Amino acid sequence: MNDAPPRIRIIGELINNAYARARKAWTARDPAGFKDLARMQDEKGADIVNLNVDGTQSVSVRMEEMLEFLPVVIPAIQDATDVPLSFDNPSILYHRAALASFDRAKCRGKPVMNSLAASRTHLDEMLEMIREHDMRCVVMASEKFLPDGGSAQSLDPKDSHETIRRFVDLLVDRAGRTLDDIIVDPGLAPVGADTYGLVNIGLDTMRLCSDDGDLRGLHFSVGLSNFAWGTPRVVRDDLERAYLTIASEVGLDMALANVERNSEPLPPDHPIVDELRRALDAGRVVDGETVEEAGFRQAMCIMDICNARLEE
Repeated sequence: MNDAPPRIRIIGELINNAYARARKAWTARDPAGFKDLARMQDEKGADIVNLNVDGTQSVSVRMEEMLEFLPVVIPAIQDATDVPLSFDNPSILYHRAALASFDRAKCRGKPVMNSLAASRTHLDEMLEMIREHDMRCVVMASEKFLPDGGSAQSLDPKDSHETIRRFVDLLVDRAGRTLDDIIVDPGLAPVGADTYGLVNIGLDTMRLCSDDGDLRGLHFSVGLSNFAWGTPRVVRDDLERAYLTIASEVGLDMALANVERNSEPLPPDHPIVDELRRALDAGRVVDGETVEEAGFRQAMCIMDICNARLEE
């Protein structure tokens, strides 16, 4: 057995108001705090640094506040590091402001638009922006296009695969991208509360795409810190790292993750990798049962993993 963990390239996630240091810097509108976070993530191996200054449950942020601060914080970050930046917001207004303040000459790689999705209301303008600024982009596979227009959540890997193929056509034909420029996010739910089977849908989506010769060269990334949400701290990092190991087997090669905590996969023969694999298998529907019934069985397996670590 090969015990070497797979290589996962990291999009550093710590500039986000969900984290205390970013929240403190945002509250004080302190560019130095953001510079420190960007530099630290670069030094710890992040290939890209994500810039998300949106609101959270504990911090309310208005769009006008973000647009006012981006021309301050982006040059400050670029004075501290040349790591590529990922601009993370669904609004076209955010991306216009971010790119107007971004100096490509100070960046060692392409900036990233995070993200495109079937529900985006300015999709044509986003495609043009990606072409004009020579960007990479994150594509959300968790939404699908509806035949009569509009969008909906994707709950079938085949629908997600079809969505990805459609976005690839758009990005290649209209935005001049290569497959190497496209990063697919298949979606990742908290594994202990995943009553819709979303974790397995994401894994199956990556498997379908990896088997599709026309899509060879795409990258796959997830928001890793969602995965073990709600589980005890003693097991959280290992669960997230075990997911990296399992997902890398079907194509995952990037992750939006915390470089200080959960960014390296566990060795394939680590016990919790096998335990998580069995829990996810338990979450698959069998014998005509409902998705929710399978999801509860998966949740029970995750609880068993957690309880065993709490008793150690």
